[in-house]
Amino acid sequence: MELKNFIAGEWVAPAQARYVTKTNPATGATLAQVPLSDAADVDRAIAAAAAAFPAWRRVPAPKRGEILFRVGRRLEERKDDLARLMTAEMGKVLTEARGDVQEAIDMAYYMAGEGRRSFGYTTPSELTDKFAMAIRDPIGVAGIITPWNFPAAIPSWKMFPALVLGNTIVFKPATDTPLVAGEMVKILTECGVPAGVVNLVYGSGSEAGEAILGDPRVALVSFTGSVETGRHVAARAGEGLKRVSLELGGKNAVIVLDDADLDLAVDGIVWSAFGTTGQRCTACSRVLVQAGVYDALRDRLVARMKTLTLGDGLEPGTDVGPLINRAARDRVHEYVGIGRAEGAVVAAGGVPVEDGALSAGAFYAPTLLTEVTPAMRVAREEIFGPVLSMIRVQDLDEAIAINNDVIYGLSSSIFTRDVNHTFRAIRDLATGIVYVNAGTTGAEIHLPFGGTRGTGNGHREAGTAALDFFSEWKSVYVDFSGRLQRAQIDS
Repeated sequence: MELKNFIAGEWVAPAQARYVTKTNPATGATLAQVPLSDAADVDRAIAAAAAAFPAWRRVPAPKRGEILFRVGRRLEERKDDLARLMTAEMGKVLTEARGDVQEAIDMAYYMAGEGRRSFGYTTPSELTDKFAMAIRDPIGVAGIITPWNFPAAIPSWKMFPALVLGNTIVFKPATDTPLVAGEMVKILTECGVPAGVVNLVYGSGSEAGEAILGDPRVALVSFTGSVETGRHVAARAGEGLKRVSLELGGKNAVIVLDDADLDLAVDGIVWSAFGTTGQRCTACSRVLVQAGVYDALRDRLVARMKTLTLGDGLEPGTDVGPLINRAARDRVHEYVGIGRAEGAVVAAGGVPVEDGALSAGAFYAPTLLTEVTPAMRVAREEIFGPVLSMIRVQDLDEAIAINNDVIYGLSSSIFTRDVNHTFRAIRDLATGIVYVNAGTTGAEIHLPFGGTRGTGNGHREAGTAALDFFSEWKSVYVDFSGRLQRAQIDS
């Protein structure tokens, strides 16, 4: 099956017949031929979005919201088949894939409501017979560049607020997850998004992505991916003074203090570290454990990890699916080797898994590295796989210092029964998200999502904070005095 781009309301073949094969990471089966679009394809998509913008921005915001309400209902109706498609193309287990689609459903309904609620504000003027207010305006064509690990949720975080505010879209998904991206666009179109408002272009970052970044008709770019690519996106888009939102990596830590409920901590850590096979920007990659419970927690983690079943995410009973591809698996194994060389002990896992039915996939055993120190590369660099590093700490102050001493600042967590420890952690953990007595994964869509330092550039996705990126503030003054009045001029 050769996929097509979606431009100006039509499914069209790429200008050049270049494709890359997309396979199921669990079975190796071919799923689709994905276009490697070039600058000419992107140019057509941007032209369509630019042409559609004037009419779309004038559609009343409540009407734009009604379309998103329909999108939410359609996503609900198709939740299971979209989840199955997602599992086939990127590997996460079916229950997690359903959760991914559920985030898109929640975001559709939430942003639909913003069609009647994208509030500005009025304020008293300093002059008589003068009215002052601030309102939101759409910006223009939005370039939406998304990763493969959350194929429904992350596009919804970006596209739905952009649309309800009156922007048009050129959407470039990762080539590793083309099928769910195409279905998302089909749903938007079926539910009433006009031709040209949403355009889908498949292709590589180096070609299709570059064309989006360099085109002056694209007013803003929302990108989720690696820190290295994020730096390039910021620099390239900055040449054109584009507005840029970056949601980048994480090296998230769970702190476990001596007074923690260890059974609860194990539940949270295992879910956070090995859900989505560790391929989440919010995944738990480090456990900072107070010395008094270090050995006990290690033993409980190893015992629990032995019960995890690897396999095709569509099969009942599977706990951990494959990595996105074998190149990712090889990178994870390389990091485990680096950890060993640095002095870490492999307490569990540490090997690719190629036995029997798993031989065609990209599977890696959930891995626990112990005796890790904060200076090791495995404790500082994002691995993006099922590898967890345990670091011994003496107290909460040391744990907080280690947590904050990496380039990332997305999510952190603490397990403790002490309310004083809880509030100190909330105050001092330098991350955009803090969990208490829960793992580091997951977010509710009505709160801001994003991080500090190398995790991003200060913007937030989800919640009302997302509206600030996808809109401009316009200050409006209405003088009904019938005479010239000059603010800030002495009279």
